[in-house]
Amino acid sequence: MSKTNPPLTRTGAILVTGPARSGKSEWAERLARDSGLAVTYVATARLDPDDAEWNTRIDAHRARRPAEWQTCEAPTALVAALAEHDRAGHCLLVDSLGTWVANLLEVDTAAWQAEVEHLLEQLGRTRAPVILVAEETGWGVIPAHPQGRLFRDRLGALTRQLGPRCAASYLVSAGHAIDLSRLGIPID
Repeated sequence: MSKTNPPLTRTGAILVTGPARSGKSEWAERLARDSGLAVTYVATARLDPDDAEWNTRIDAHRARRPAEWQTCEAPTALVAALAEHDRAGHCLLVDSLGTWVANLLEVDTAAWQAEVEHLLEQLGRTRAPVILVAEETGWGVIPAHPQGRLFRDRLGALTRQLGPRCAASYLVSAGHAIDLSRLGIPID
């Protein structure tokens, strides 16, 4: 591990966020690998028999994972997966929160808020270090369609709630990870 990579601790999750194709998953995988802990990769994506390009993306993520990493598929049941795989000497890598949000877009606002609260509570109870990968989607134009705006707003609000609760937060852009916890100023 390089001097710039913090060791994973039991004091909180690590949030890794960034735009598409920025290297955020690779950075999260590096943090997990460098931890020296057994890793469970919590995948929120599901294969789609009608979308070959999507399946190719999933296959690329699978191909990068070390063979000894366990994989848990949790497209919607993220909180249950974190609880089930929480154990000492283990690291959980969730990739990605954006896909999880997309998988739950059909739930109403009250049900979504309950999911977020359950996730925050579970992260507070989890003994294993957790690395959370999330997409940054709000840097462009406001989506023209209601579902796009709902997705962007839910994911943005979720990462904003997670950031202060995490031991470290990284922004990955253009293949570089920036430690927001050290360089940023928290917003109340």
